Amino acid sequence: MLRWLNLSLLILYPVAWCAPLIRAGLLPLFGLSEISVLSGLQSLWETDVLLALLVTALALFAPYLKTIGLALIHFGMMRRRMLGALNVLGKLAMADVFLIALYIVVAKGVGVGRVETAWGLYLFTACIFASLAIGLLTTKNLRR
Repeated sequence: MLRWLNLSLLILYPVAWCAPLIRAGLLPLFGLSEISVLSGLQSLWETDVLLALLVTALALFAPYLKTIGLALIHFGMMRRRMLGALNVLGKLAMADVFLIALYIVVAKGVGVGRVETAWGLYLFTACIFASLAIGLLTTKNLRR
């Protein structure tokens, strides 16, 4: 069961990356622009390459590599001792969700514009939490 839940993340992560994380607008009278992980990364690449590299590593590579690594362990193609490193990747991905939440709090605190969370933030967060749970359950099952 864990292996199939884990494999479903290979589909859900790209959906979460394209889904709107937040809706933001300069003034309450104007429409809100939807921002996804991918559209946010595109903007970052134009303004701050180092931050774009960090967010790309945390939001895209860390969770996806962890999911692939867990799949390899589930199917007996990778050694079990790699679980520690894979769990670290999952925690790094969770740091990205924290960064997004921090940006929302800061933007709301400024009070100039309007920021609303969108369904993609919940999907992305759920994927990260599911990955963490799958990693923990895999570790527990392999210790038996």
